[in-house]
Amino acid sequence: MRGIMIQFDDYKVKINGFRPVLDSLKAALKLDEAVADLKLLEEESAGEGFWSDLDNSQKVLQKIKQLKNKQAGFEKLDGAWSDLITLCQMGAEESDEGLLPELEEEFKSFTEALEKARLETLLSGDYDNNSAIVSFHAGAGGTEAQDWAQMLYRMYTRWAERHNMKYKVLDWLDGEEAGMKSASVQIDGDNAYGYLKSENGVHRLVRISPFDSSGRRHTSFAAVEVAPLISDDVDIEIKNEDLRVDTFRASGAGGQHVNKTESAVRITHLPTGLVVACQMERSQHQNREVAMRMLRSKLLEIKERQHLDKISDIKGEQMKIEWGSQIRSYVFMPYTLVKDNRTGFENGNINAVMDGDLDGFIEAYLSQN
Repeated sequence: MRGIMIQFDDYKVKINGFRPVLDSLKAALKLDEAVADLKLLEEESAGEGFWSDLDNSQKVLQKIKQLKNKQAGFEKLDGAWSDLITLCQMGAEESDEGLLPELEEEFKSFTEALEKARLETLLSGDYDNNSAIVSFHAGAGGTEAQDWAQMLYRMYTRWAERHNMKYKVLDWLDGEEAGMKSASVQIDGDNAYGYLKSENGVHRLVRISPFDSSGRRHTSFAAVEVAPLISDDVDIEIKNEDLRVDTFRASGAGGQHVNKTESAVRITHLPTGLVVACQMERSQHQNREVAMRMLRSKLLEIKERQHLDKISDIKGEQMKIEWGSQIRSYVFMPYTLVKDNRTGFENGNINAVMDGDLDGFIEAYLSQN
């Protein structure tokens, strides 16, 4: 009997220890300001002529939704904390061992939700809540590097699925024997860019190559580029004379034929050397629209990251996909380990990582930055 009471008391001490964390979270979320902002926005939405400017009304409604979600999310966490305290008191007073499994499960759910909410407070960038455009480029090394680029594509799409995010392929260029030379995907979900911006850089693979009959160990590189998908009302100046537009016949992933006409579009931004392409829409016009949105998004990402005043200040950005430039290494042989060079975070379960278990790496990056 006494042992059961001690278990409930131990849980009560742990749960009470989270009260200061909740209070700090409330301050970080600036909930008092959010409540005041929400009141003003709701008054604006109820005002006469609100719907006369559709663009503005949509922005206001989106902001109202975000503020309500922030408020409701914290209230749910705060309520869960109170429920845990009550459950502890009931269990201790009644010495009810049957409440322990429920308490354990509720405590686990609470701590996971609290950590997720804490991480979201680190996503304070202007575009963190946006969808993300993720592009993959195989480095030198032919088939081995192209296979690695496709493995990374699979890893990030699995990560998206784990977080109930949707993705769609925008462009795909098959490898010569296996894998891909390059591809771009759009990942849609809450804070997609905020989380995935940590993945921008060169990724290094060490393994016994399945394409080498001698069974030798190979090192391969592939680059991952991440940019926020920006709306058309974000002002990005791109001059027509700075663009080269090429059309070509589209073909889908794995050689799947998509269209017999030259509907695919590739756009090169001459001042920076940036190249974007889209081939998955039905018409050349639609593909060009998507490609231009991709270009604007990538230019904005570089401008923000390099703290430049304007797009014309970008002098060109060519990521070197080679040794010494990697942000993370994935070692399959002679041991298994994934290690991030920037944060020092590592995970020995490489199969889980390749199946999209990236949250530890993302959290370490956000906390450090």
